[in-house]
Amino acid sequence: MPQLFEALMIIFFGVSWPAALHKSYTTRSTRGKSLVFLICILTGYIFGIISKLVSGAITYVFVFYCVNSAMVAADMVLYFKNKKLEAGG
Repeated sequence: MPQLFEALMIIFFGVSWPAALHKSYTTRSTRGKSLVFLICILTGYIFGIISKLVSGAITYVFVFYCVNSAMVAADMVLYFKNKKLEAGG
C-alpha cells in the first residue's frame, strides 16, 4: 500500500511537467522559470532513484521517478536554450 501512495505522489507531481515543457518550447522564454527550482526538483528525483536502487525496491514506482527526472532535465535543457535565445544568441 505505501508504494501505491508513493506512485500517486510521483504521478501527480509528474502531471505538470508535460505542460511546463510545452510552455518552455513554444514560448521560447525563461519567464516564470526558476533554475534553482528545477535543480532542486531534479535533485529530489535523483535521490528517489538512488533510494530505490540502494534498497533494491525497484518496482513500477521507479519508472515514474525516471520519467519525471527526464522531463525535468528536458525542461532544464530548454531553460538554457531559451536563455541563450533571450540573450540574442
